[in-house]
Amino acid sequence: MFGSFSTSYYLGRLYVEPSDRDVPAIQRADHEAMNERLYGGRGLFRVDAPLVMKLDTGHIPVLGDEDIPSGTLAVPESVTDENLPAERDVLLAKGERAAELLKYSGYRFGDDAAVA
Repeated sequence: MFGSFSTSYYLGRLYVEPSDRDVPAIQRADHEAMNERLYGGRGLFRVDAPLVMKLDTGHIPVLGDEDIPSGTLAVPESVTDENLPAERDVLLAKGERAAELLKYSGYRFGDDAAVA
């Protein structure tokens, strides 16, 4: 689904659709599989930690949700433009870059990790 793009990002293609969600999400099984495969304990320590994706010009934390179809990124309407839904290129931050972006957004690592 995602292949290496640069030293900081993987590149993939997802169907991006607007939703009434507060937080962007992909299918939970896809989220956990990507987290384990791409991060594998390097930077992110929990498979339920948010993935960090870059859509257009902004970074967004992405969680897993059982109700989202596989291969789909559901984003809040505030993040979308009038050109959605559509298949789009999406960047996925690699481990160290993702950890850095999550840290700056207030995410704490460890047993009590939570998005602030």
